[in-house]
Amino acid sequence: MERISVKVWPLLVLFVACLKIVTCYKNGKVVEACEDMIPLHSHHSSPEPSPYNISVDKVKFSPGGQIKVTLSTGSSDSKLYFSGFLIQARDFGHPSAGAVGSFALLEPAVSQLLQCNNIEGSAVSHTSSTHKTEVQVLWTAPQNSPSKIQFQVTVVQKYNLYWARILGPVVSLNDTSPLPQQSTAGAKTTTAATSLSRPFSSEGCGFKKSCLRDPVGCDPHSSPHCYFLSFWTEDQSVVFELSGLASGYVSFALSTDKWMGHDDVYLCINYTDHVDISAAYVVERTHPVTSSENVLRDMAWRLSDGVIQCSFRRNIRIPGRSQNRFDLDQTYYLFMAHGRVDNGRTHRHDRQPLISESQVVITGPPEDLGGSRSPLLIKFHGVFMLIAWMTTVSTGVIMARYFKPDWPETTVCGHRVWFQFHRALMILTVLLTCTGFILPFIYRRGWSKRAGSHPYLGCTVMLLAVIQPIVALFRPAADSSRRYIFNWVHLGTGTVAQVIAVVAIFLGIHQQALLLPAPWTTGLLAGHVVWFVLADIVLEVHRRGLFPTGQFFKTFQIFTENIQTEDKEAILFVPCDNESYIKGTCFKKLVLVIYLCGNFVCLTLLLGTISRI
Repeated sequence: MERISVKVWPLLVLFVACLKIVTCYKNGKVVEACEDMIPLHSHHSSPEPSPYNISVDKVKFSPGGQIKVTLSTGSSDSKLYFSGFLIQARDFGHPSAGAVGSFALLEPAVSQLLQCNNIEGSAVSHTSSTHKTEVQVLWTAPQNSPSKIQFQVTVVQKYNLYWARILGPVVSLNDTSPLPQQSTAGAKTTTAATSLSRPFSSEGCGFKKSCLRDPVGCDPHSSPHCYFLSFWTEDQSVVFELSGLASGYVSFALSTDKWMGHDDVYLCINYTDHVDISAAYVVERTHPVTSSENVLRDMAWRLSDGVIQCSFRRNIRIPGRSQNRFDLDQTYYLFMAHGRVDNGRTHRHDRQPLISESQVVITGPPEDLGGSRSPLLIKFHGVFMLIAWMTTVSTGVIMARYFKPDWPETTVCGHRVWFQFHRALMILTVLLTCTGFILPFIYRRGWSKRAGSHPYLGCTVMLLAVIQPIVALFRPAADSSRRYIFNWVHLGTGTVAQVIAVVAIFLGIHQQALLLPAPWTTGLLAGHVVWFVLADIVLEVHRRGLFPTGQFFKTFQIFTENIQTEDKEAILFVPCDNESYIKGTCFKKLVLVIYLCGNFVCLTLLLGTISRI
């Protein structure tokens, strides 16, 4: 027991530590905001005057003395509240030096202490997002306190509405003269955007400006379903135009690779009565974080019938490349995405982003760029799985189920013709499935958490596809008493794999990474399934002798009497001792050919669609 405890305790400690880290962000321990006091909310601080007040109970203090600090709504409006806050005291002469002194809680139910600037309790934040109208704390001056201290606070009303670094009262040591109380209005200002007078146009794409469009060649002036990004160089800056049909936002990003993370992002967010245009950056696969610096100018926007359009200008180079702003004279992949917004919070894009086919120099010569919403590896995944489970499996099943009596005197490499066809098609199915199976893992670099049940079904199909040939290696002889067990296991495993594969394909064509246009692709896939079932039913009815093959060929002969061919009879009816057998074989071959033709048409349409997305 002691050995077990020694091994378990470190794991428990690690679990508790991780649990604390995960929950602290929900409860206001926003230590990442200690330095600039700006929440990671993907939005700018409100440019409007702050409706909140910061007050103190005294303006003079001694080292080690305490001052009561009160944050309140400062209004009689009962609807005004705040849900989050961050309070610090800073050196009035050097506010960038960080938090000074420490706090004590008066209302521990709604407030908690944070460690900022390596000082325990040097900041206070909320414990939950409940609505609050007032909070009070005690600040204790350090022994080596600066002569003047100013209280600063960031107040969050809701996710997309906050005021950062509201300047509060200035308090002084007893031996210094106090300063008059400072305004508590937010210090941050933004450049207002104007309205666009007319919609964007694709005119000039390729020779006056570079354009990335989806669908290819679309014009945002005439098509509301055109997702459009254009840019051109003017002096030492680049002008961008962005347009798309979206309920919440349209955006584009500059990336050094084709994988989301560490990207320079630009957002146009619809707030019903206006569009907020901002620069942001993405760390890993997370929500974009709005830049605290205003690097955009000449901003303009337009809203019409659900289409968001915005334009802005950005300098080619920004000194220091702060906040992950990329230099525009380098090469990048372009990402274009759109999605919804809930209470100002941007959600994951509705579709896979449109990604340029190659890297682009933003300040380079104008190009009409091509792009795709589906990664190449995922496209090949879809192609391999469609070929395997739409064509090779179904054909192999038909050969094994209905063509065993055919070509009785002919062998290929010592085995019957039907068996060699069946085995070759099934081996090809396993190879295609194995290859297609590993491609998404290579692209995702692991397991996809957003693909729903599709990957689970895919793993099941992969397992059954591998089991089938292994079981076949141990099949008993044809006259063995245990042969029926093998037959049922082989049939059952194959049928279950085929059914699950079809379900997985239906789910797969609706995945973001391979989103085929609906509803016609879904209908086409359903039509293929029905086509296979019909062929199987016709051949099964014929095998059981319920289909009058002789009458069929007699009717077919009457239908072709007008064909002026001298050897017509020789072609349609080959003399044979077993005329019924020949007619049955011809009928099955005819059904197989018709089925393969229909299968080929469906498969070609689906593969062509995959190549175009």
